[in-house]
Amino acid sequence: MVSGVRQSDAVDRARRATLKLLLAGALAPLVGRASGRPRIGLALGSGGARGLAHVLAFEVLDELELRPHRIAGSSMGAIMGALYAAGMTAAGIHAQIDRLTVAPDETWFHSLLEEDLSRWLGFFQPTLGSGGLVRADAFLDFLEQTTGHASFEELPIPLQVVSTDLWSREQVVLQSGALWPAVNASMAMPGLFAPVTLDGRVLVDGGLTNPLPYDLLLDDCDITIAVDALGTRTADGAREPSYFDTSFNTFQIMQAAILGEKLKRRQPDILIRPEIRDVRVLEFHRFREIFEQARPAQEVLRKALRARLTPP
Repeated sequence: MVSGVRQSDAVDRARRATLKLLLAGALAPLVGRASGRPRIGLALGSGGARGLAHVLAFEVLDELELRPHRIAGSSMGAIMGALYAAGMTAAGIHAQIDRLTVAPDETWFHSLLEEDLSRWLGFFQPTLGSGGLVRADAFLDFLEQTTGHASFEELPIPLQVVSTDLWSREQVVLQSGALWPAVNASMAMPGLFAPVTLDGRVLVDGGLTNPLPYDLLLDDCDITIAVDALGTRTADGAREPSYFDTSFNTFQIMQAAILGEKLKRRQPDILIRPEIRDVRVLEFHRFREIFEQARPAQEVLRKALRARLTPP
């Protein structure tokens, strides 16, 4: 009997939480307009390690005391977007990047810094024969523990995560239910991570269909900010491209082409493109260089937002 009562209480709490979220979602546009503050949509693109630059956009929003109305992310942008949507500040996310990169314990960033693949597998376990080289279970568990949120419905800021259906070749937008399996699907880069099966669909990296999903935000936001973290690569005449160089750069050529066609049809209000040069997809240990190269784009965003927020 006690067990039944507890279960009933849990169901009631879940229902109340759902009703609160629905009410908050329904009132959010009215509150935003009544306060005179614009509803800001934040789109975060793919780019592997270069996507760490998204934290610089968070810094500007925190500095100007702006909270996004909605966030949409693809691949690395889904990871960073989930952290910010969970209520973490830019400083908090930056601190986690610092800690993971330089800490002496067995973390994937530190393993990359040491260029020791065997240690990198502390977060990313090998999974040969399963459609990829590694799986990210431990890493995603770490993100869930860090944020304290397990579902989309728990997030303080609504989040949309983009993935791709492997068989229908269509974009899939995930925005309800379990959060981290959705992020896992969005970051499932073919050849590196195994596909993720959700609700009967086999899903892979969102960058295959929508590397910068600002289009999901345009109709519901007053100002849409899109951060393109693909960066640029130049030829290294000193050596032949490696297997991963060829695979990952080919993937990014395709993403750049998709984004170029999207921008011809409809553009975000503010497009930020950090000039991050010659940083490979998995070179997270170069985070300080990534931030340094992205600083000019951060200032562009700061000025653009101040111009739009200043009354004429």
